[in-house]
Formats: sequence, C-alpha cells, structure tokens
Amino acid sequence: MRSSSNIALKATTLLTFAASTSAFWRMPCLSRSGLARLDPLVSFDSVSEHVHAIHGSSGFSSTSTTSDLLAGDCTSCEVAQDKSAYWTPALYFQNAATGEFSLVQQVGGMLSYYLLYPNAGETKVTAFPSGFQMIAGDVNQRNFSYPVPDIPKSNWNEAPYNTQAFLRQAALGFNCLNYAATPEGSLYRHFLPDKAYLDANCKDGVRFELMFPSCWNGVDKNSSDSKSHVAYPSQVMTGDCPAGFETRLISLFYETIWNTAEFAGTAGQFVLASGDSTGYGYHGDFIMGWDEDFLQNATDTCTNPSGQISDCPLFDIQTSAEYTSCNISSANIPAAIAKENVLSAISLLPGDPAIVSGGYGSGATASGSSASHVSSAPAASVPTLSYQAGSSIASDSQYVPGAVFAAKSDAILSAAGAASVTLATTSSSPAAATTPAPVVPSSPSSTQSFFSTEYQTKGQQVMEVYWVEEEVTVTALVTATATVSAPARKRHLHKHRRAGF
Repeated sequence: MRSSSNIALKATTLLTFAASTSAFWRMPCLSRSGLARLDPLVSFDSVSEHVHAIHGSSGFSSTSTTSDLLAGDCTSCEVAQDKSAYWTPALYFQNAATGEFSLVQQVGGMLSYYLLYPNAGETKVTAFPSGFQMIAGDVNQRNFSYPVPDIPKSNWNEAPYNTQAFLRQAALGFNCLNYAATPEGSLYRHFLPDKAYLDANCKDGVRFELMFPSCWNGVDKNSSDSKSHVAYPSQVMTGDCPAGFETRLISLFYETIWNTAEFAGTAGQFVLASGDSTGYGYHGDFIMGWDEDFLQNATDTCTNPSGQISDCPLFDIQTSAEYTSCNISSANIPAAIAKENVLSAISLLPGDPAIVSGGYGSGATASGSSASHVSSAPAASVPTLSYQAGSSIASDSQYVPGAVFAAKSDAILSAAGAASVTLATTSSSPAAATTPAPVVPSSPSSTQSFFSTEYQTKGQQVMEVYWVEEEVTVTALVTATATVSAPARKRHLHKHRRAGF
C-alpha cells in the first residue's frame, strides 16, 4: 500500500455589490514590517506606551517623516511606490487561568482602501500632500454614549449625531466573521464583542475596521494632536465636509482580521495592546509615504471600479517574496525594546498599560496594571449587538469597503515582523438574531486558510475568488505495471453573497 498527500485547490467566490460603485483601490499589505512599541506621531523619539502592528516602509522609526519612509529600502505593501506607514494597536488574548498574554494571529496583514469620494458637484479628489500625517480614533475612549445600533443615517443631520464627537466613534467597526453567512456591513458594530459572543458567533475571527477623516483644512499637514487639521464628512465615509475643511482628500479605510477563533473555548479576554478590552479605544495612524505627484496622478488615473491594484497601469506590483521580506530596519529599533517579548507567555502587556474597560482611560501605566487577574467570566462592559446581514448597497449608493472585499487571506501572521526584528450595557449572553450560531472551531487548524485571491469584474459586479488549500490523501495498491498518483484538482465553490453598509 502507498499513501500520497497532495494539495488540492478549491475556490470560494464572493459576489457582492452592484450599482454605483465609486472608484477606489485596495492596497494589500499582507505582511507586517514590524511589531513594536513605536509611534512617531504620539511618542516621537521615544518608546511607545503599547505595541503596534506596523505595515509599510522599512524606514519606519520613532522619528519617521515622509522623507524617511521614502528613503526606506522596501515596503511590506504590494505596490512598490507605496512606502507609507500604516499602524494600529496589536490584539492580545489574556488567559484567565494563567493571567498571561499571547499575541492573536493576524490574518492576511492589513488592507488599506484608497476610496475616491469627491465633494458633491465636484469630480476631483486631492491626494495626500508630502509630509501629511493623521490619527483616527481615541486610545483612551472606553464608552459609547449613543444608541446601539446606530440610528438611520437620514437622522445624522440632527444633534448630537451631526458632531465630530459622534462621527469619530462611528468610524470604528468590529465585523464578526462567519464566512458561512452573509457578511455584516462595514462599521456596523463600534465595539469588540465579549468573548462569549465571539466564541458562539464569529468562527472566522473579527475584522477590525477604521475609517479616517477625509475632509482637510487645506493648509496643515499635521496638527498638535494629529487630528485637528482634518474632519469627518457628515456620514463618516461619505457626505458633506464641514466648514473650514472643504478640501476632499482620499478616503482612507483600514481592515485588519484577527484570528480570535484560535482561542475559542479557552477562558479569558481579548484586549488591545493599549489596555482596552472594549474596542472603543481602537485607533490607527498614517504617514504619507508616496511621491506626492505620483499619488495625485494615481488618484486621477486609477479610477477602475474593480479596486484591483493590477488595474492601475502606474503601479509596480511586488512579488510575495519581495513584500514578505521587508522589515523595519534593525537600526530603527531602540535598544530598550529590541529584544522585548511581544509574542506569547507575557505576564504584562508590553509597556504595562492599565486595562481599563469603562469610563475614559488614562492612557498611561496606572495602579490597575495589566497583570490584574482575569476571572473566568469577565463582567460585560460592552452591549450585545446581534448579527445583521449587510444590505446590498450603501444608503447613499456608494461603495462600502467591507461590502465588496471582505478580506480573507492565506497569510496568518503571528511572530512574523515582530520587534525582535532580530533582531449601555445589555445582556452579555451571545446571540445571533437572524441566523443560528455557527459551530465553534475546536482548534486553530479548523480556521480556513486561503492560498490566493483572484478578482473578476463583470459589469458593476465584483467577484472575489478564494483559492483554498485542501489536503487530499489517496491510498492505492501499487503493482509492477501501474503507478498511482493524486493530481491536484481545482474546483470552484460559488457562494454568491451581497453585503453593504
């Protein structure tokens, strides 16, 4: 008898969204360039208070500017001309039995959407100027004082929803992933569900979403808080810019998938590296790392509604070998954190930020250290917002990021790109109002792995094909006159789904 094991590929096709698709491109940064306590916008020339998952230029450091990023040797994003820096706090799991923290696996790096939404009556979108920097989100936020779920957008022109305070909090999303069901809409849920809900409903993890402001004062490339020079339009993604911020920039939207399903069935809690177990304090940073003229040319030229970078003739697309080998230069990692354990079996969150689950966080190490023991069933500090399928299109008939490309990827990141570049509360019980809770995976191996992604555009419909590795073992009798092999097979599983905002 002889057994042979071969890899077969199967494809899952996602058909989403028809009608009135705005121009955009989807920048895959499928590999981290670093995992470190670095943040040049908040902790300039010093060590950051918490760990960030960093993507983009190898020139990233605690003092990075656009020129530093452009001088980097490489980028972990697929387009060679994009040496921008994109970073968000990493996600950890704290085991209730041991109190120790482990980094949650990041699936497929991150995606950064460049959405081209002009102001009403205009056709031009302004590219980020050289030296441009900004932050979205508030690291210290630990509450949401507005209705859950959101009120209809038709009422967002009334107080208190017509304020930047509301729009900033509505710019966060935590998308419960279950690829067997119709996807939730982008920015549907503005908090991280508790672990009981995640275990019961989110068998493919959670997609963290972050929309950046796209209305600019037209003058300042940064501000003292990296926020005051920009503002959100009236509907977060789309809508009208407020007075004083009439210049419409590229609309930047981050998506990052974390494999929370890896810890299904294990008591504990998920917590952002900043000490936030609610998700309300999720945030992200951006430093422009393109040649300014090139980016404006791409903004004017790369308007194919497919969103594929391959449809832009200006972009030089790297191979996976090129972008996965790009790491932050070891010379840019301060000695104090060069060998810091940021991966697993950690007794304290790196930097030891206090874990704060209510009110408004202090943003600094406090007596409530991250070493605090976690009970087997932490008290609920977020409401329960049950599953709801996204609508077919956005309320304003515009493209919505997670609607078209609900990212699934073959790459799962854990240790890769580490800093040791070595170098309103309701019941907390889980609920899924419109669909049964999916089966909880018993181990990380039950989480599907995607070999590659293919996109096809038919009219105004975008199809995404996910090629999945499937192990096939064939056992056969061997004789002197016959040789049996198991050739790779390909099959398409067409799953047509529509989702929107």
